[in-house]
Amino acid sequence: MGEADSSRDPADERSAGPYPGDAAVTDGFELAGVPDAFQRLWTPHRLAYIKGGQDQVTSEETCPFCRAPHLSDEESLIVHRGSHAFVLLNLFPYNAGHLLVCPYRHVPDYTDIDAAETAEIAQLTQTAMRVLRRVSNPSGFNLGMNQGVTGGAGIAAHLHQHVVPRWGGDGNFLPIIAHTKAITQTLGEVRQQVANAWPVDGDPAGRAP
Repeated sequence: MGEADSSRDPADERSAGPYPGDAAVTDGFELAGVPDAFQRLWTPHRLAYIKGGQDQVTSEETCPFCRAPHLSDEESLIVHRGSHAFVLLNLFPYNAGHLLVCPYRHVPDYTDIDAAETAEIAQLTQTAMRVLRRVSNPSGFNLGMNQGVTGGAGIAAHLHQHVVPRWGGDGNFLPIIAHTKAITQTLGEVRQQVANAWPVDGDPAGRAP
């Protein structure tokens, strides 16, 4: 047997992946790092939305969060309308039941909203968690706001709070390997379930299923 050619660059041994740019991705096993307890929810399908969303929203007239309240709940995927803010399903969800809490006003930054908007967004976020627990029994949640383009906001011009239900094992390999996210219900079906479970007129039971 001949000896291995020690002059060969290990990088030459890497095979290009099936998607553009895969060959340029560094193999994680070549990097020093400390494993952590985080379970990543891979969502490469959202990258095009984040990149393209900013160019499409140039004013309130082109902002989907400003247009949504003027449409029917079914068309806009709204599950609840409050006095200062509303709740709707994310059209490009990280997970099934991914909700967004938005002020009606077209403002980009958390420091731009007033006390009434701040209070209602917080209250609606809590209610969203309770409703999702009732509807789909998630084992956890991700809550947060991506502020600005650099912060990862898909629509940076209009503030929105994410409420993402999580289940054990939902951060699996399928989205990153197959560029596929398995969601078993239509957005319309999920919207109806969440809307039916949302408290109405002080009744915590919500509407009839």
